Amino acid sequence: MKLLLISNSTNAGEAYLEYPKTEIDRFLKAAAVKRVLFVPYAAVTFSFDAYLEKVRNRFGELGIAVDSVHLQADPVRAVQEAEAVVVGGGNTFHLVRKMQENGLMEPIRCRVTAGMPYVGWSAGSNVACPTLCTTNDMPIVQPLSFETLSLIPFQINPHYLDAHPDGHAGETREQRIEEFIAANREVTVAGLREGCMLEVSDSTIRLIGSRPMRVFRYGKAPQEYRAGDDIGFLLQRP
Repeated sequence: MKLLLISNSTNAGEAYLEYPKTEIDRFLKAAAVKRVLFVPYAAVTFSFDAYLEKVRNRFGELGIAVDSVHLQADPVRAVQEAEAVVVGGGNTFHLVRKMQENGLMEPIRCRVTAGMPYVGWSAGSNVACPTLCTTNDMPIVQPLSFETLSLIPFQINPHYLDAHPDGHAGETREQRIEEFIAANREVTVAGLREGCMLEVSDSTIRLIGSRPMRVFRYGKAPQEYRAGDDIGFLLQRP
């Protein structure tokens, strides 16, 4: 498999997809990809057409053409014929329901496990996991199930934050993840901080970015890993 799983699309003060564009360019061109199929279904407060235009503008700078699955008469066939699939961020529950309604989960899984490159950011990284259960998003719609693509055997929590704002009496992100692993003891969670991404190439995985990743496993203290560290254990299936 070839996966590029990005925590967030935009760093504060930067243009859209500015920080990951070099890695996206390298990743896709290494596979000789010239055209990608975009999945815009995580958009809620703006149209799929508007989302497509944003992504086309950025990918166009890289010399990569973008089609969108929402404009295809046969979305499944579009996936089957795509050079690569790109899944954008937004609301993960909305994304998953639309993917399920259009029958895209299994076709994407089959193509990616057969070698088709996959790029996702935020919600698009969430759906590469076994379930959507470590999203940060509000469940604004009900999908058919929480099960997603299961391209990787661990969960990602995108936009992972350490901060606990003054005056906030609710749980921290770490406490929420600890609740998840207490209820799902066999599952590992990678807290992927903004500005970072994971690249999976067959049986290898590496962290890209200047910030560490925080990994949660039941019964163990959370551990920090930096770019260059061996994180191959994440690909071991329970």
